[in-house]
Amino acid sequence: MQQSGADALPFACSCGSLSGHVTGAAVKQGCRILCHCADCRAVELYHGCPDPKGTGVDLLQLAPDMVRIDQGAEHLRLLQLSPRGLFRWYAGCCGTPLFNGLRKPKLPFIAVRSALFSDPDRLGKVVAQAFVPQPGKPPRHEGAGRMTMKLASRMISAWVSGRWRQTPLFDLDSGAPVAQPQVLSKAERQDLTTRP
Repeated sequence: MQQSGADALPFACSCGSLSGHVTGAAVKQGCRILCHCADCRAVELYHGCPDPKGTGVDLLQLAPDMVRIDQGAEHLRLLQLSPRGLFRWYAGCCGTPLFNGLRKPKLPFIAVRSALFSDPDRLGKVVAQAFVPQPGKPPRHEGAGRMTMKLASRMISAWVSGRWRQTPLFDLDSGAPVAQPQVLSKAERQDLTTRP
């Protein structure tokens, strides 16, 4: 994992019990997007955050080794909207949603909520939007090509170099996440994803 330095961009949960950082170099390799999908909105609603409908959830996509948790890792908790859903990490101390990620450490992907940073402008410009709603039509994607290329490049690099092993979210001996997933029921998920 990267060391903290002058270019570190700190992040924290709302109560400050869990905090960490990414570096400026990591941000340059990342990809900042707005996701409008029903599941990202559902997670925000589940945790009592402002409804992102119309604006999307602002995320910085990185490889997990680019994210350093400096204190409070014991507060990491894990939510899934369905048994096969993405891992949705949050801070158990205050309920702040933190990261989205895939369910296996060998698939090195993490999306960090930009709202965790005191100065999200330092994360660069939004370069893509996903699942933008269109009345009467399927959702559209903007900048999907660039987002996909950067995602593939980061994942391949982390996998080939072995950096995928540098993750704060999994126990590599067992391959299990560091927190037991809480899986919502179908009814709970539907309540969140179908709100007007």
